[in-house]
Order: sequence, then C-alpha cells, then structure tokens
Amino acid sequence: MKILVTVKRVIDYNVQVRVKADGSGVEKENVKMSMNPPDENAVEEALRIKEAGKADEIIILSIGEEKCQETIRTALAMGADRGILVKANDEIEPLSVSKIVAKIAETENPGLILMGKQAIDDDSNQTAQMTSALLDWPQATFASKIEMEENTAIITREIDEGLERIRVNMPFIASCDLRLNEPRYASLPNIMKAKKKPIEIKSAEELGIDTKPRIENLKISEPPSRQKGVMVSDVAELVQKLKYEAKVIWAS
Repeated sequence: MKILVTVKRVIDYNVQVRVKADGSGVEKENVKMSMNPPDENAVEEALRIKEAGKADEIIILSIGEEKCQETIRTALAMGADRGILVKANDEIEPLSVSKIVAKIAETENPGLILMGKQAIDDDSNQTAQMTSALLDWPQATFASKIEMEENTAIITREIDEGLERIRVNMPFIASCDLRLNEPRYASLPNIMKAKKKPIEIKSAEELGIDTKPRIENLKISEPPSRQKGVMVSDVAELVQKLKYEAKVIWAS
C-alpha cells in the first residue's frame, strides 16, 4: 500500500508575522519558513504505519514554488521514500489544492491520504474535505488516533463533545490533529540520505488544473494592539468598572 502525505511550506510558527505596508499580504522575504506543524504529524503517522508493516511506500506531495522542495526534503529526511512537487506560482486556494491532490491520487493510487488538519497560515481547514468529495472517498477529519485494520481503519476524532470513534473503508483521507503523535527529528545520516531521494517535479498546467485565485484579498491588517490596563484602588472600584465600563457583570 502507498500512503500519500501532503505538506505545506509556511512561515515558521516561532516567527513574528509582519503585514506588508500596503496591506496586500504578509512579509515572506528573509523570513524563516518550515513545514506546517499538523503536516509533520501526518508524516510521522505515515512512517509509523509503514514501520508496522502496513504500508510499502510513503510519497510526499507539496504544491507551490521551487523552494517547497526544502519542505519535501524535510519529510524525506524523516523517512519518507520520494516526493512530488507541483509547481504553481499563484496564491493557491484550497479548491485548487484539492483538485491537484485528487489528480495525483488518481495517478499514484494510494490506499491512504494523510494531511494536516489545517495550515497555520490561512487556517482554512478545507482541503481534506474537498479532496474527499472529488475522489468520492471516506474522510476522517481531526484524527487523534489511527488504527489500521485489513481493509478498514478505526479513527478516533476530536470533536466538541469529546472523542468520537469511527470506522472507515479504504482508501480514505484523514486530516491529522496535533494530538495524533509526536513527530520525530531527522537524524544527520537521514538528512544526507534525503538529498539522494527522488523528487518528481510537475506543473499545475501539466495536470490540467487552473490555479487562478477566485477570491480577492482586499486588505490584510494586523490585529489591534492590546490597550494598557488600569490600576484600581479597591474592590468596589473594580466592581464599578466591570459593571459600567466593561459591562461584563450586571446588577441583580
């Protein structure tokens, strides 16, 4: 069985994001980029499934500019087998990503597609669901535990009420929660080996996918800065401010 894992190159979660002066987007020049954290969980889970003898090959797919190869190499250094980069210069929207993933899945014929539950740059949380619809495959979103069986899998999902366990038939798509596992660090020998692993480069046009954005960003702005707090002299003054200024408590 093949496992297809999608990874996205995003601004590192430790970096202070800066909005461009013209409000057209965020600054990405000379900014540290890394793999989207939930995608790391997806790669780790694929590796664990393979190590358990339930998969033969792990394929890493990324979509974007040439620099996305760095993200693919990171996953290959963790232990994946090969990579596919679909080059696209436009700001890729979730529907375009889903169409590309579905197209690659039709070619590679994986038994399982793993994705991060959402990307930390746009928080869309749409790709897994739309890919599932395009392929007509079962989906298991927000997976915090995956138990592979013969032709099915039992997925534990994080939902508002707590945990939900479902059984899905293969092939299926799972979006991975951060609670699913603890991603491993790539060792130096594996980093060196990753440099020799193959990365196939395709283009969105070659796949017949139109990646032209359908949504126009009018303006991106930073959230308002937090206002300075006020010191109060006693509890009575605090109650007055909470009641009449903040209006978070009411008189009985």
